Amino acid sequence: GNKEITWMMLEAGAETDVVNSVGRTAAQMAAFVGQHDCVTVINNFFPRERLDYYTKPQGLDKEPKLPVKLAGPLHKIITTTNMHPVKIVLLVKENPLLAEVEALQKCYRVLDLICEKCMKQKDMNEVLAMKMHYISCIFQKCITFLKEREDKLDGFIKSLLKGRDKDGFPVYQEKLIRESIRKFPYCEATLLQQLVRSIAPVEI
Repeated sequence: GNKEITWMMLEAGAETDVVNSVGRTAAQMAAFVGQHDCVTVINNFFPRERLDYYTKPQGLDKEPKLPVKLAGPLHKIITTTNMHPVKIVLLVKENPLLAEVEALQKCYRVLDLICEKCMKQKDMNEVLAMKMHYISCIFQKCITFLKEREDKLDGFIKSLLKGRDKDGFPVYQEKLIRESIRKFPYCEATLLQQLVRSIAPVEI
C-alpha cells in the first residue's frame, strides 16, 4: 500500500508482468485489494533505460532519435500520473530545453515509436500505448501554438482552461482529448473501443 516503496522497487528493476501462484500481476493484486495509488504507479512506470535506448544511434542512423539532454525532461512527463493536459503543458513550459519546436518534434516522434512498440510487443500494453499517444498529441498541439501564436504555450494553457459562457465547461480541452482518442492508430485495441463506446454517446 506504499506508493513510494512501489516506485523504488520499480526503479530498482522489479518486473511488472511477473505473476503469482494464481496468475495475477502486482497491479492486479493491488487493484483487487483496493490499493489504487499503487496500481497507478505501476501502470505509469516506464523504465528510464527504455527511453535511453533512443538516445543512441540505431541501425543505419547517424544521429540518435532523441538528444541525451531531452531524455530526463521527457521521462519526467512520461512517468507523471497526472494526465491533465494543462499539467503536461506546464511540465513542457517549465523546461526551456523542451519548450522548443525542434525538441518537441523529436520527443513526439519517439513517443509514437514507443506507442507502436507497446502495441506490437508480445505482451501488448494498450494503456501505456494510449498514454504515449495522448502525450504525443499534446506535444504536437504545443508545436502549433509555439509556431502560430504570440502568447505561445500560455495561449495553449488559456485555451485549455477557458470555459464556455453558459456553464464554464472547457470545450477546447474536451475536444483535444476526444481528438487524441480518435487519432489513436490501433483501431482493434480493446481500450480504444471501450473509450469510444463510453465517450461517443455523450454530447459535449
